[in-house]
Amino acid sequence: MTLPNQTKQWKALEQLADSISGQHMRDWFGADSGRAQRYTTSACGIKLDYSKNLINQDVLAGLFDLVESQQVSAKRDAMFNGEIINHTEQRAVLHTALRNFSGKPVMVDGQDVMPEVMATQDKIRNFVEAIHSGAHKGYTGKSIKHIVSIGIGGSFLGPKIMSEALKPYWYDGVTVHYVANVDGCHITDVLSGLDHEDTLVVMSSKSFTTQETLQNTLTAKQWFLNSGGSQQDIAKHFVAVSSNVKAATDFGMDENNIFPMWDWVGGRYSLWSAIGLPVALTMGYDNYRAILEGAYDMDQHFQNEPLETNLPVLLAVLGIWYVNFHGAQSHVLLPYYHYLRGFPAYVQQLDMESNGKNIAGQKDPIDYATGPVIWGSEGTNGQHSFHQLIHQGKVMIPADFMLPLNVPNQDDTHHAMLASNCFGQTQALMQGKTYEECYADLDGKGLDEATRASLATHKTMPGNKPSNTFLFDQLDPKTLGALVALYEHKVFVQGAIWGVNSFDQWGVELGKELGNQVLDKIVNTDADLDFDASTNQLISAFRQANN
Repeated sequence: MTLPNQTKQWKALEQLADSISGQHMRDWFGADSGRAQRYTTSACGIKLDYSKNLINQDVLAGLFDLVESQQVSAKRDAMFNGEIINHTEQRAVLHTALRNFSGKPVMVDGQDVMPEVMATQDKIRNFVEAIHSGAHKGYTGKSIKHIVSIGIGGSFLGPKIMSEALKPYWYDGVTVHYVANVDGCHITDVLSGLDHEDTLVVMSSKSFTTQETLQNTLTAKQWFLNSGGSQQDIAKHFVAVSSNVKAATDFGMDENNIFPMWDWVGGRYSLWSAIGLPVALTMGYDNYRAILEGAYDMDQHFQNEPLETNLPVLLAVLGIWYVNFHGAQSHVLLPYYHYLRGFPAYVQQLDMESNGKNIAGQKDPIDYATGPVIWGSEGTNGQHSFHQLIHQGKVMIPADFMLPLNVPNQDDTHHAMLASNCFGQTQALMQGKTYEECYADLDGKGLDEATRASLATHKTMPGNKPSNTFLFDQLDPKTLGALVALYEHKVFVQGAIWGVNSFDQWGVELGKELGNQVLDKIVNTDADLDFDASTNQLISAFRQANN
């Protein structure tokens, strides 16, 4: 394949980056009263103002030319059509089929997967209704009041963060607790406050062998048995989302309460599968379905909207522009909404696990960056800590600001202050503050000339820092589904441009493999240590401390 940085479109973008060097967004806004309106677009309940970016029409045209040259539209269609685009694992990539409400078939290996997808949705709906109505009871006849959701990676982050973000929509009567870390402190803390008679454990692991998830589930099982339950009672209190039915039934689960997973759904996209069961249990099936519907709407937008107004494409090319042509090494997400505070962590896994690669095509080594470090925190907390680096640091850090215009149980004073901080930060990042303005502000402060000049230098803000601002009428289930799908497709477009396989994760697999080898040496204390000297030394220290 031709690497993107070897194309004429890439070379043209390098020249465009040079041509705007030294120009300032503050001057662009001053000279163009229509800039904000021109660079604002909306879809699926999301308004994107991307006017505070280092772009003009020539830059956007060049970025769209790069999209065309890398055949992104054809790659997008191949994904939606169920073609084998995860070439290292020989799998289709069809998380979009899990939220397909078109009524059209989706074919994998010559078979329509939609009947099984819809049957699984029916199974989720029926199970949720049984829990919420009290029809499904524990072994002593008590209704289920607590759900312990055990998973890791996408099986944990997606459900947990979606549930947090939609707290105003929670079903009253059932509380869901999420556990991922194999650190025993977490599972112990969660279980210590629960009654085993009204607790249901949802174990999410495609293989039923994921180390952390299996161990936490075994710990929950032992807690249940120690509390008075029997092996026979496990079936009423433990369910699984897994493709390993035999392992789940051997554990003691009822086969009717095992929800399927498929090879054509990657872990970080598994939220849309039965992995989303805890979300449905948290807020009811109708709200859960609305999340899927919002994602479907974004799928339709991504497939049908022109490049110039296509939200995932716009986000993707802006990211390419900063990573590959301006040296940005990270990208910060700043939700100005407390319930959305976990969203940066979700996108962190989605983006960094997908595109953190060093091979393009089948085997071509890459000599260009393929993804930033994704990080972030809720506003306004970050303004009193890391925003300093974004404002005056020397490395560019593009930012995505997010704000719902209305929130449940709104306190107008609080919400106005929140919005003012959000908008003020994007304004400050864009326009900055000149030395002359800072110097003038210090007039009459009783400072001598040298001190005044020095302080004005330190207070000077360069501005010209890029940001996007997302506005939502409100962050309801449908809008949140669209937002998550938007970032999924953004990551896809970037991977398609860079030429990487965005759907494998061999770095994750290597860590699991080595972790299992090390665990064997830790548990079997008589085994010879044959790793590198550092790892041997660390294992020895652990053995000695736990002898």
